[in-house]
Amino acid sequence: MLRTLDPKDWKNQDHYAVLGLAHLRYKATQKQIKAAHKAIVLKHHPDKRKAAGEQIVEGDNDYFTCITKAIEILSDPVKRRAFDSVDPTFDNAVPSKSEGKENFFEVFAPVFERNARWSSKKHVPKLGTMESSFEEVDNFYSFWYNFDSWREFSYLDEEEKEKAECRDERRWIEKQNRASRAQRKKEEMNRIRTLVDTAYSCDPRIKKFKEEEKARKESEKKAKADAKKREQEEKERARQAELEAARLAKEKEEEEAKQVAQQAKKEKEIQKKAIKKERQKLRTTCKNWNYFADNEADSVKMMEEVEKLCDRLELTSLQSLNEILASGSKDDSKAAVEKQVQEVNAQLQREREAEVQARQAARSADQASGGGGGGGGKGWNEDDLQLLIKAVNLFPAGTNARWEVIANYMNQHSTSGMKRTAKDVINKAKNLQRLDPLQKDEINRKAFEKFKKEHSSVPPTIDNAVPSERFDASGSDGNAAPWTTEEQKLLEQALKTYPVSTPERWEKIAAAVPGRSKKDCMKRYKELVEMVKAKKAAQEQVATKSKK
Repeated sequence: MLRTLDPKDWKNQDHYAVLGLAHLRYKATQKQIKAAHKAIVLKHHPDKRKAAGEQIVEGDNDYFTCITKAIEILSDPVKRRAFDSVDPTFDNAVPSKSEGKENFFEVFAPVFERNARWSSKKHVPKLGTMESSFEEVDNFYSFWYNFDSWREFSYLDEEEKEKAECRDERRWIEKQNRASRAQRKKEEMNRIRTLVDTAYSCDPRIKKFKEEEKARKESEKKAKADAKKREQEEKERARQAELEAARLAKEKEEEEAKQVAQQAKKEKEIQKKAIKKERQKLRTTCKNWNYFADNEADSVKMMEEVEKLCDRLELTSLQSLNEILASGSKDDSKAAVEKQVQEVNAQLQREREAEVQARQAARSADQASGGGGGGGGKGWNEDDLQLLIKAVNLFPAGTNARWEVIANYMNQHSTSGMKRTAKDVINKAKNLQRLDPLQKDEINRKAFEKFKKEHSSVPPTIDNAVPSERFDASGSDGNAAPWTTEEQKLLEQALKTYPVSTPERWEKIAAAVPGRSKKDCMKRYKELVEMVKAKKAAQEQVATKSKK
């Protein structure tokens, strides 16, 4: 057999068979490889054959070159691993599902044992039997789904970089070889994955475990439902008991409250009768003294004061005053009555002053929270409110130093001349959020009317001159309605589609935005540019201040 080998086709030859180790192959040790090589050299060395009178082919064309290549590859661990990776006798076949479902263990056990030789890890779990536990089966499939293969395909490189004539060619060969190896490695891993997927789908133990798991879950679900039902029944019984206890407690409380109310009503009636009696006694006593007056006018005035005392004094005060009037002289009685009158009048005066102060405070609070107030004591007119709303929409939440930027933007564009701080802007924004929806609608309506007025008026021209087509903001064919979100998106897309170098650019942009003319699009573009410039200027100014 050795004499028929072609030395030029050494790469496609079975090196184990050349050395007579076809029965051992990758299991052969280095000692066995060296012994086989020594034995075959003693028999087939050119010198031995020449001495025996055999005709020897000169150079590398003799079949002994195949023996030399075989020992060269099998004695080098790296080259031997490369050759073992593409062992021509290895069966790469993967059983089909139909084969595996009939005799699962007889079909797949040899396949996994055969492919276990490629594992980088020494201890490879076995496929097991039908009696294997769930942990053993799970460990087996976890290992193979995360299979780490040492198999590589450098032996199949079509180009040898040692044959390259220059560095660039050598790099190109290395690049081609790497790509080829990666592709074969990918195909190998796909083969292993297909093998594991097929085995998993056909494994009867998996089906058994799934059925057991399903039964366990059903049992747990049923037990959980029974426990929940019992718990609900217990809760319902407890709730009924609580309701009954609450009903009895409520009835008892209502009965006690009813008794307390009746007692309070009796006491109130008694007190009411006592107060009525004392008031009548005070009126009668003062009337008997002619209200301590010498003329009709003073008598009427004192009568009013006595009625005021009857309305304002409590029971104890009335009783004390009646005791003084009953035991004292006319002068003492008059002094006592006048003293009580002065105290009551002073109290009424204090109450009136407190009421006036409360009204003034309420009026001041209303003015401070109205449209003309807020913002740190600085007046806010309609223009400033509209500018604030515009700035809040222009600089949304998330903007760096948002409120400082908004305050700076308002200071640059406000016509009132008021300088706003970030605190002023925040306070006013909060006040606007608390406004009634009707007031918000009124502010937005005024803002739109102002916008419409500013953009619909035709500025006067000198000697009826024709305005510039590029910067003319109005015209008979213009559309003064605000731009919708959809129109804005169409305009932005058209600006990207037709750059500055496009001929008749604005006619094409206007055609892409339905309902808008060329002048409308040019004017809107100018407004957007100015808005972006103003936004950047406000942000840059705030950034400069923060750096300082």
